[in-house]
Amino acid sequence: MASYNISALNNIVSGRLILQADDSLIEHLQIDSRKITHPANSLFFALPSGNRNGHNYIDEVYRKGVKNFVISMQIDFSSFPDGNFIIVENTLTALQQIAAHHRRQFNLPVIGITGSNGKTIVKEWLNQLLEDKFNIVRSPKSYNSQIGVPLSVWQIHEGHELGIFEAGISQPGEMKNLARIINPTIGVFTNIGEAHQEGFKSAEEKAREKILLFEHAGKIIYCSDYDVITKAIINCAAKIVNWSRKKEAILHITSVVKTNNETTISAFYQGKDLDISISFTDDASVENAITCWCVLLQLGLEHSFIKNKMMQLKPIGMRLEMKKAINNCTLINDSYSADLSSLQIALNFLTQQKQHTKRTVILTDFLQSGKKDKELYSNIAFELHRNNVTRIIGIGEKIKQLPHYFTLKEKEKTTALFFSTADEFIREFNKIGFSDEAILLKGARAFELEKIGQLLEQKTHQTILEINLNAVTHNLKEFRKVINSSTKIMAMVKAFSYGSGSYEIASLLQFNKVDYLAVAFADEGIELRKAGITLPIMVMNAEEETFAALTEYDLEPEIYSFNILHSFADFLHREGLQSYPIHIKADTGMHRLGFMKDEIPELCHYLKHSSYFKIETVFSHLAASEDPAHDDFTLSQYDEFCTIAKQIENNIGYSVIKHIDNSAGILRHPHLQMNMVRLGIGLYGINSSHSPLLKLQEVSSLKTTIAQIKNIKAGETVGYGRRGKIDKPSVIATVRIGYADGYSRKLGNGKGFMLVNGKLAPVIGNICMDMTMLDITGIENVNEGDEVIVFGNTLSVTEVAKAAETIPYEIMTGISQRVKRVYFEE
Repeated sequence: MASYNISALNNIVSGRLILQADDSLIEHLQIDSRKITHPANSLFFALPSGNRNGHNYIDEVYRKGVKNFVISMQIDFSSFPDGNFIIVENTLTALQQIAAHHRRQFNLPVIGITGSNGKTIVKEWLNQLLEDKFNIVRSPKSYNSQIGVPLSVWQIHEGHELGIFEAGISQPGEMKNLARIINPTIGVFTNIGEAHQEGFKSAEEKAREKILLFEHAGKIIYCSDYDVITKAIINCAAKIVNWSRKKEAILHITSVVKTNNETTISAFYQGKDLDISISFTDDASVENAITCWCVLLQLGLEHSFIKNKMMQLKPIGMRLEMKKAINNCTLINDSYSADLSSLQIALNFLTQQKQHTKRTVILTDFLQSGKKDKELYSNIAFELHRNNVTRIIGIGEKIKQLPHYFTLKEKEKTTALFFSTADEFIREFNKIGFSDEAILLKGARAFELEKIGQLLEQKTHQTILEINLNAVTHNLKEFRKVINSSTKIMAMVKAFSYGSGSYEIASLLQFNKVDYLAVAFADEGIELRKAGITLPIMVMNAEEETFAALTEYDLEPEIYSFNILHSFADFLHREGLQSYPIHIKADTGMHRLGFMKDEIPELCHYLKHSSYFKIETVFSHLAASEDPAHDDFTLSQYDEFCTIAKQIENNIGYSVIKHIDNSAGILRHPHLQMNMVRLGIGLYGINSSHSPLLKLQEVSSLKTTIAQIKNIKAGETVGYGRRGKIDKPSVIATVRIGYADGYSRKLGNGKGFMLVNGKLAPVIGNICMDMTMLDITGIENVNEGDEVIVFGNTLSVTEVAKAAETIPYEIMTGISQRVKRVYFEE
């Protein structure tokens, strides 16, 4: 573990040190106020990020026990009497300087990986291939950014024998920083493509920038079939080690033969014919495997060893998934790796989930950690107890021998069970019992935890809605770029978060510090409260029979008429409640709900003389903020709203939060942002404003599978009512989704399409309750059980909505609750 005194770190960054306490020993670098670990030995970097500034969270971090900070802004040091502060010009630069200094303390081989695609796969496959030979330190997941790289390199300690780090950039000038930190001895350039192209003038510029990672490397490994890379690499001083399928190269690929589940790759290398086999057939995996092969040959490993290990390569589950599990449990599956860094990431995610008070972690031995067992498992136990894990299930001989680490006296409620193997655990599964708890499955691939995952998962049919939590966070960050830093955000999670989930999305939004949530009905808010959501929640359709529940669960009603205003006042009077928070809605032209302009004087009089209410916000709803043709009307709505809000404030005698801007308006009408904005469909990746300023990511992907494939003769028909006419011999696939799952009947008879093997397959015949038929004629290599994409990144929900003659809102909110939701983080 890295450790430096704060005074030594100050010297490294040439900062100004304000030392108000002991010259602390620093072992952990922290950049996120929500994920503080080991506070006593942590150094917090107050990083600026868009309109979120780390300096605003120093007080919160200090209260969590961190006493050491790197800052670049003036603060009141007297507010932190036990705090030590390193003052620098740029906190990100300081983080990178410290990591670069730490890297220079170790003389070990380091593989640096860059490229447009495949960086993380190559890194993880190299770890699979080499973990028996070396004690490896590598980037956690895809930590390849200006922040992620220094945090990755900080992990290096004396026991490591090989480093593998990936580096990604999004604009010129960034790679020089990462090159100083990683300082690779062997460089790997995976490929060059369109990914992250936006920040570069051309692919040539992008390649030249990426090649800077290898300025001091001894060897560079790449595929010379990419001419752009070959041109960029010409002036490099390093030894060139190339592979090619088209031309002469150090490793010349002579054939690639694919069968059903396997690919055999033959090559000519140093005068010898060699071959390997991998259990993958897709082109990307073949390319990544050849790159890894080239690296292993350059490391001088015996080809018999390489060939054996290549056949053992397993898919990389690079994403942490959350699914509904048996007996009202939630399963968080992060079982593709076992190391302290990824454990901390997984436990942070577990801690975000407030829907269960009980937390179980199923954990295997950590292999090849480089630490002594007592130190390693002591650290693991600390992380588990710090995250309030209530039950620990250990699998493996090493963890089984150290049970006392996992039952600390001060954590008497923590229980621990231990098994030598996954099979032993499975034999006892029914005796253990899982109910109403969050379960984290975390461990090494060798223990085959997928068997345990299958036992724990709630069994549903094979149509699933995948929700990418990274995309939600990305979209929130995109909007924050264009929202004034002083403007609050109310996130709309009504209608099951537009079909994407309830507490799962709300937990993420709470973690990312939005200011308010809004739901349609009280029962949605109650569900969020029961799941541990503590943010203020506005209920947009408060009904009289739900008033008791509103006050019991601290939910704040939208008041839009005198009827509900008087009814709620009567209820508060009966309950003896005063100054209850409410939200006043004004109707400025939408004409759905809200007080009309001529009703405002009477409303003001009532509110002025009532002690039952505390007005939290006054708001209105834009009718056509996305449409330039109605901009004059939008502005007239805003002007009328400002007049109404001012009248209310003048009469009640205090200022309130005012909001009228929605997802489209945030971009098209930024001057209407006021105190708060309501972020709805945009949060889920739908750019209703069509603005090029935002690069939103669709959050949801609806997928199903093929139940059966049939060859149908010309002249026959498909489906109810014989609506699907076959005019030539056709191949028909029946897929496991129908209108009971939310797939609209309007998409039948050729109007809708789904993606099969990357090709569009039209719907044929009427949509059935549980099934839909597709015409897959001409699409090759399709088998029963294959995945079919109903909508997702490659087939936008907007396109599906257009085919159904509706809007994305209706498609997303219409997905049935019987469709299993799978939440994941990359």
